[in-house]
Amino acid sequence: MNTSIQSSPISSSSEASWLSRFRDSDIWASFKRSKLTMVAAGIAVLFILAAICAGVLSPQDPFDPAQLELLNSRLPPIWDAEGQAPFLLGTDEQGRDIFSAILHGLRISLAVGILGVAFSATLGIALGLIAGYFGGFTDTLIMRIADVQLTFPAILIALLIDGVVKSVLGGELDAGTILSVLVFSIGLSFWVQYARTVRGSVLVEKNKDYVAAAKLIGLPASTILIKHILPNVTGPVLVIATINLALAIITEATLSFLGTGMPETMPSLGTLIRIGNNYLFSGEWWIVAFPSFALAMLVLSINLLGDWLRDALNPKLR
Repeated sequence: MNTSIQSSPISSSSEASWLSRFRDSDIWASFKRSKLTMVAAGIAVLFILAAICAGVLSPQDPFDPAQLELLNSRLPPIWDAEGQAPFLLGTDEQGRDIFSAILHGLRISLAVGILGVAFSATLGIALGLIAGYFGGFTDTLIMRIADVQLTFPAILIALLIDGVVKSVLGGELDAGTILSVLVFSIGLSFWVQYARTVRGSVLVEKNKDYVAAAKLIGLPASTILIKHILPNVTGPVLVIATINLALAIITEATLSFLGTGMPETMPSLGTLIRIGNNYLFSGEWWIVAFPSFALAMLVLSINLLGDWLRDALNPKLR
């Protein structure tokens, strides 16, 4: 008896048909037409892979004090006459390899940005669905809270929430707790855009026939919202999430630069820039220049992808 397990032809054909539909879609065609978008996507993927493989690519663990030597502090990049191997981009005042610190800082900055966007998107989508579907007092309450928050800059909201949470927790916080506080503060700073966008889409979708049919057969409101309405409002949400990812990374870098973000023992890109800024006028320009360049390239590539996605998902531009 032949007991070998063979792959299902149905799953293989469905996967092939999905790939063929994607290759024939307007989004893929728009992506291939834009050389700038392809370059931005390549840079973003490169940064993400570098952050994931930081432990393998970096010649030094910048978070391990046992690997740091003060005798190697403030070394210039390797192409300089005073540069030393293996410090490709030089070292900081603690003897920490700048290249290794950037790779590990990318991991922290991306983690805070992605988790912050995920939290804000989840909160904003949920509140937008509830406000748009149920209306009445619930809608008024949620939208007035959103209007009040829009009167304050996002960075000010993040600073306020970060300060309040840290004062409540008190004491010296470990790096994991500080990261969680950053994610929470950034997430609460950006939920309004999702809520307002989703609410507007829900107001249109809930008057369509498929929602009326779902109500007629007795489906609960949660099922209608999640399985029927939510898939039809994801387009604008993806655009907002992509653009907000860059804003979340910038917000985290700003908080860290101001001294309320990640500590020096586990620096993000913003913390590295704050550290390097102290030595900018003493001639050690590489301590601040390379983390700043990495942050700028990461944010620029994500912003370019967000702009392309906004145009690609806009039916009026097709």
